[in-house]
Amino acid sequence: MTTPVPAQPASTEAEARAEHRRGLVAGFGAYLLWGAMPLYFPLLKPAAPLEIIAHRVVWSLVFCLLLLAVTRTFPQLRAVLRDRRLLLTLGVGAVLVAVNWSIYVWAVLEDKVLDAALGYFINPVVTVLLAVVVLRERLRPLQWVAIGLGLVAVVVLTVGVGHVPWVSLALAFSFGLYSLVKNRVGGRVAAAPGLAAETLVLTPLAVGYLVHLQTQGDNTMTTHGAGHLLALASAGVVTAVPLLLFAASARRVPLRVVGLLQYLTPVLQFLVGLLVFHETMPVARWVGFVLVWGALVVLTTDGLRAARALRLADPRRRAASSARADDAAADTVEPIT
Repeated sequence: MTTPVPAQPASTEAEARAEHRRGLVAGFGAYLLWGAMPLYFPLLKPAAPLEIIAHRVVWSLVFCLLLLAVTRTFPQLRAVLRDRRLLLTLGVGAVLVAVNWSIYVWAVLEDKVLDAALGYFINPVVTVLLAVVVLRERLRPLQWVAIGLGLVAVVVLTVGVGHVPWVSLALAFSFGLYSLVKNRVGGRVAAAPGLAAETLVLTPLAVGYLVHLQTQGDNTMTTHGAGHLLALASAGVVTAVPLLLFAASARRVPLRVVGLLQYLTPVLQFLVGLLVFHETMPVARWVGFVLVWGALVVLTTDGLRAARALRLADPRRRAASSARADDAAADTVEPIT
């Protein structure tokens, strides 16, 4: 005979449901804001992409330092800065995310929002591919099917459009590698101190570039009025707030739910590019997108089947299996910075 497990008090269950709802709201908020990014960056014209990225780095650092001061969590940042190996890892991640930011902003300002959206649709497939190539992981059959569909999509787009979809691939691989680097960090660094450390690494380059623009007379921050200056400074808030919402969501809802929410961002980017900016969608591009969407359906189906198998597993092994599944999910669910 086994001792019956006492039922949870109603208040505890209600609190858990409330926490889950707050996590969902935070997750929707984060991915909605990331999905709306293509509407924000054109407001920063006539600033060029690299100038926007430089301001994004500097003002993100300012915002994070203010946040750490208000929340009295500066010791977390100091701990990161004292750990040379951790700081080096975050430094590599900072370079990768700077590349990702630069390509993304350039794509938005050059009317290539659909290419950017495709990159973030491809990203989960690239993440699985990197797990094979870099981490030597063994994949399930459906995951191989998803990779195959992704590769066929790239071939179709290359042949049909007439060139390799380099914007999409560069965004997917730079972010996939960034996710891999962040996975090496694990859960040791919270969102705000992690972003503060990454932007701190990039700030000397960003400030140097802004000084160069100023000496050349090309710095739009000081030549286009207070409104333009405030718009550039807002890049710090625009960068940090979705990250903080993502962190709040990831603490309150299962990672598999966060993984489903992440598709909201490229869907919104796709709709903005198609309906707001009226970018063209030739037949080859539609076929490529449909193939990528098929790959995502396969990945999602495989993930849900794996989660169901865990729920039906031997109760004595369920906890250990669930922990391993959460670790695997963390490999593929990363904030879209």
